[in-house]
Amino acid sequence: MKSSRALFTLIVLLLLITACAHYPVNPALKDIRGNDAYSLDRFNAPDEADRTFVILTFSGGGTRAAALAYGVLEEMRKTRLPGTAKTLLDEVDVISTVSGGSFTGAYYALFGKRIFDDYKEKFLYRNIQGELVSSLFNPVTLVRLASPHFSRIDLAAELYDRTIFEGGTFRLLADRGTRPFLIINATNLYTGSRFGFTGDQFSYIGSDILSYPVSRAVAASSAIPFLLSPITLVNQPYPDGYTIPEADRIALKDYEYNKGRYYGALNNTMYADKENHPYLHLMDGGLADNIGLRAIQDLYVRGAIRKKMLEGNIERLFVIVVNAKTEPQETFDQKECPPGLGTVAMKTATISMDNYSFETVESIKKLFIERIQAQMNVEGCQKKLDEHCKDGYKLRPLAGGSMKLYVADLSFDNLKDEAEKTFLKHLPTSFHLEKEQVDRLINAGSLLLREHPEFKLFIEEYR
Repeated sequence: MKSSRALFTLIVLLLLITACAHYPVNPALKDIRGNDAYSLDRFNAPDEADRTFVILTFSGGGTRAAALAYGVLEEMRKTRLPGTAKTLLDEVDVISTVSGGSFTGAYYALFGKRIFDDYKEKFLYRNIQGELVSSLFNPVTLVRLASPHFSRIDLAAELYDRTIFEGGTFRLLADRGTRPFLIINATNLYTGSRFGFTGDQFSYIGSDILSYPVSRAVAASSAIPFLLSPITLVNQPYPDGYTIPEADRIALKDYEYNKGRYYGALNNTMYADKENHPYLHLMDGGLADNIGLRAIQDLYVRGAIRKKMLEGNIERLFVIVVNAKTEPQETFDQKECPPGLGTVAMKTATISMDNYSFETVESIKKLFIERIQAQMNVEGCQKKLDEHCKDGYKLRPLAGGSMKLYVADLSFDNLKDEAEKTFLKHLPTSFHLEKEQVDRLINAGSLLLREHPEFKLFIEEYR
């Protein structure tokens, strides 16, 4: 009888645990202006801080990407800006991250320079992958995973929250209100488009970003296909007074003239159809953009950075792209038989992540250069008018023509040491590397920035 009661009690307990296992639901937004606090415009900066506008993007690539990004941050901390008491790291305004790079970017945004004291031990040197696998053998965990509303990615997010990000939410970043402004990027599986964890993006789904855990955003950004499951968000009802932004309404009429703006607006406004799109499922940000530059392009196209340029606030713009792209040692092209299902699945999920990174870098450079050239053209025309016209006619000026642009695309291909380049490019994409491998990646990040021609030019021309 006692054994039967104990068994019955255990069964009831397990059923209760299973029933209670549910991912944390993103809360509904109560005020239409509630998410404004988490936007670049709201992140305060000292006077003239925009004069030197520094953007960092950290790519995907597991611990490899996280360590390379950390090395770049270290070198930026060591770099004193000529004639000032500031370092280059002090001037960072925006950090856009993907997958493995999201760990480093989020940790720095939350804890600042403390990253140089404890981040190696808290993340880079840890076997996160092994810890996740070990947790699966916990009986309680197995029961929780039996719930249809709790999966491996939720388990990972809990581990990140508890052991790395210390329960930090986006409210902590917003309340601090100081730059850098962090954008963690994931991919919406339904549309295949980028989903950035920002106030604007969460407003489209009627949800409050301030109470959302940073750990879950990082988990979504690094949810590698086949290995981890998606993070789920609820498409919440809109608060009273919400309307689709005017910019989106205009863009939806712009299909023939600007398809990029049209599809961007379409991907955002589809969430207004709550009945047909009640949920979002997010996976690795690298599926949409593996170097985090698309978020910067959107900030320019949709206004925040463009506005600063138009107002003439930015004198020098420095974009640093940290790209941990590798070349895995594959042998299947040496055999007549096609690769197995596992290899095909992994290549299908990851091969597109790096293929267009070069084009993305060139695209963002072109956007900024075209803006600078437009102003130079106006200035040239005005000079001719002043020479040949006596009526004093003045063209409408475009600010930003004198802005200096620097773009440093840091990748292992830039390394001069062929042996070191080969070693680093053959490291796996995982969340466990040996300490010696991590240290070599950190050193490489520092070296890549220090020796890049655009970095040297930036320092040389800094006044």
